[in-house]
Amino acid sequence: MSGKEAFNIDLAISLLRKEVAGLPKAALFDLYDQGYTSLFEQLVTCMISIRTYDEVTVPTAIQLFEKARTPKAMAKLSVEEIDTAIQASTFHAAKAQQILDIAEKIMDEHKGQLACDFDTLLSFSGVGPKCANLALGIACQQMRIGVDIHVHRITNRWGYVQGKTPEKTMLALEEKLPEQYRVEINRLLVPFGKHVCKGTIPLCSHCPLESMCQQVGVSNPR
Repeated sequence: MSGKEAFNIDLAISLLRKEVAGLPKAALFDLYDQGYTSLFEQLVTCMISIRTYDEVTVPTAIQLFEKARTPKAMAKLSVEEIDTAIQASTFHAAKAQQILDIAEKIMDEHKGQLACDFDTLLSFSGVGPKCANLALGIACQQMRIGVDIHVHRITNRWGYVQGKTPEKTMLALEEKLPEQYRVEINRLLVPFGKHVCKGTIPLCSHCPLESMCQQVGVSNPR
């Protein structure tokens, strides 16, 4: 859009930190702050979160972790026990089997230890690049970008990148986004996307980035 300031990612991050300070945290970051900091816990939480609201994901993950927090403990559960614990999440039956399979594979093939390795995580059924990157970024402090629907929508709406799919947005952000923001971008944009830069009716008049956001694809701002 004409008349817009050039997009300044450093300023945007600074403004976003203030904007989301009082908003509910994204699920994986919330659980990390509650002490669920292991790579296994973060990976399992991300799997539970797929197609599931954060307000459901957090208590559901905690309910499962009350039964088992390590691959060794999880592998001792039945698929029915896992399924019962995560029943509030979407596709819970399939996720329960995948979580058990991952726990057993870690025990059988990795001596019970889950290494901070991207390819290892991708080798597990049910784990894609988003969950692998998020878990590694949060639990292992690797500078990886977890591109969910909010990160995909908002960074393209800004005009900062142009990616038709989350996968293409991830590649574009890997080329452009400063390394120090790679993990933080998800922590900021999940609550920002839920409460301000919404999918269908973004609250542009309340947005601190309005003067530099290109509003790509926005037809009905409020």
